[in-house]
Amino acid sequence: MTYTLVHNEPRKCFEYHIDGLVPRIEYIQTKDEIYLTHTEVPVVLEGQGIGASLVGEVLSEIETYNKALIPLCPFVAAYIRRHPEWKRLLKKGINI
Repeated sequence: MTYTLVHNEPRKCFEYHIDGLVPRIEYIQTKDEIYLTHTEVPVVLEGQGIGASLVGEVLSEIETYNKALIPLCPFVAAYIRRHPEWKRLLKKGINI
């Protein structure tokens, strides 16, 4: 299933809207860096690949920002370990 990524700048998160539920990744952004701090998927949506889909789309979006990525969220870090092609976004010196 495909979902539409929403960049909710006032709440500093990227979201999907699924049947009234909102899986999200929260972030902190500086001039040169973006920190992905927390991923949340409502319990009823867990186990359906929604979190992984969300992370993949967020990483694609971040790539266009020309900012260094610092994944503070363990879920995001685990996703990057499973998909090492995304390591190219990591801030120099960050190992996951």
